[in-house]
Amino acid sequence: MNEVILCYALVLGLAFPLGIYMARALDDERESRIDRFFRPVESMIYRLAGVDATRSMRWPAYALAVVMLHLLLIILAWGVFMAQGVLPLNPDGIAGMSWDTALHTAVSFATNTNQQHYSGQAQLSYLSQTLAIVTLQFITPATGLAVLLAIARVLLKKRAAPVAEAVGQDVGVGNYYRDLVRTLVRILLPLAVVVALLLTWQGVPSTYQGAQTVQPLEQSVATTQQIPVGPVASMVAIKQLGTNGGGWYGPNSTVPLENPTPLSNIIETVSLLLIPVALLVAMAVFTGRRRRLMMGIGGVMLAFSLISTSVLIASERLPNAAFEGLAAVGSANLEGKELRFGPEMSALWASWTTQTSNGSVNAMHDSLNPMGGMVTLMDMFINVTFGGIGVGLIGYLLYLMLAAFIGSLMIGRAPELMGRALETREMRWISLAILAQPLVILGLTALTVAVPGLAGTSNPSFHGLSQVLYEYTSAFANNGSGFEGLGDGTPWWNLTCVVALLIGRFVPMLVPLAVAAWLAGKRMAPAGRGTLSMDSGAFVGLTAGVIVIINLLGFLPVLVLGPIAEQLTLGY
Repeated sequence: MNEVILCYALVLGLAFPLGIYMARALDDERESRIDRFFRPVESMIYRLAGVDATRSMRWPAYALAVVMLHLLLIILAWGVFMAQGVLPLNPDGIAGMSWDTALHTAVSFATNTNQQHYSGQAQLSYLSQTLAIVTLQFITPATGLAVLLAIARVLLKKRAAPVAEAVGQDVGVGNYYRDLVRTLVRILLPLAVVVALLLTWQGVPSTYQGAQTVQPLEQSVATTQQIPVGPVASMVAIKQLGTNGGGWYGPNSTVPLENPTPLSNIIETVSLLLIPVALLVAMAVFTGRRRRLMMGIGGVMLAFSLISTSVLIASERLPNAAFEGLAAVGSANLEGKELRFGPEMSALWASWTTQTSNGSVNAMHDSLNPMGGMVTLMDMFINVTFGGIGVGLIGYLLYLMLAAFIGSLMIGRAPELMGRALETREMRWISLAILAQPLVILGLTALTVAVPGLAGTSNPSFHGLSQVLYEYTSAFANNGSGFEGLGDGTPWWNLTCVVALLIGRFVPMLVPLAVAAWLAGKRMAPAGRGTLSMDSGAFVGLTAGVIVIINLLGFLPVLVLGPIAEQLTLGY
């Protein structure tokens, strides 16, 4: 438990200075020494890309730039994965992927999900891992933060970005390419370099040599053994920092080469939450007027986090019911755990990786006790307990908009958000973005379990339903973790998950951008005695209640049929 407390303390302690730096580095209104240091590199990138980073975009142009860049990256990565067998940087002679697995992999990494229907070290070449995978692992979290910046400029910032010429027009939300490059150059790349060096120091491989031939200690097992290596440290650094997930190796950070020491485990665990928590500080500084609101949001997120982590740790301290002898003496659930780290640190990782949209693992989630598995599902349903970089706060703003609508009606006022009217157009799109999650997850889950032969589950009972539900939830939440008893390497799973991945990434991210721009184009009503205060404790509680109630209403029935029913059969 001491290590759990240490990890929380490290995240909170590091998040404050990092958040202040991020706010200053991303603020495009005030000149700073940070600008003078990074501007030459950024200017060179703009010239090479042929973009005008000074031109402000309205929200349709900003959204189109996001979609077009990601479409291009998906096509390029898809081609690299299928052709890797004839491309360079393939010392182990790995063949190209099938078209459907390659498509799923390209979309998965382009949506900041990193859901893997393949085993990394066995099915991807060094070129695929570094050129395609790692590139996407930098660009996708940077995009989430860029869209958050655009929303903050027009909705939250004290001095608004360029406004419309007339009320009712769309406002300029910033320049996507400028926001993207500044996030990459000033935040993600420097942090990834530091973490990669720390992990290399701890023994994570960092080489372009092929698989190493070694002689095992047990001579009776085999005369030699092939150990896959590669530039692992650089990928692990950004997959943890960028809420990406996945891993160089199929079992992720359960593999000693990817996570060799207790210190590397703490570094990788802290990296899960570092930037999402620092973003709360950064937005409080960046917006200049919504610090109490950000404190309230941070309080709700921290409360959700502590509840999730506490329940999951308590669940994994219970015995595994499959081992009746151990249950009698009260042993913890060690199935699927990395014994070097123990059940508590594995439970902490499982909780944090699903509180964010990371999805990497240092234990097998399929082996969690049913209550622990349900906690990870609930984390992904909520998906705003810190969430992914940028998109976690964007998702929270969606619920905040819904809470503002409900709260305004409760006090007998016309619905408004920060002095601007919430009308039919805004609420229609807000509702669509929120309802897309249960519609996609439950619809695909029902279809998959209804048609014989599609699911590929390893358990026909309650746990089998949980395996299917978890996979689609992980895809829509852009998380990437999975219950690995599932046979998901089929065209059905690859293509249906692609649908969930794309809807789960772009609808909840771009709808709030449009709504923020629409609201910013309206007249702001002066605050009065009856104005609904976004900063009040009552509104913070209302928003937290809306988040819980919406997700319980949508998913409680399927949870009863899955992990809750499974837990009740255990007798404790």
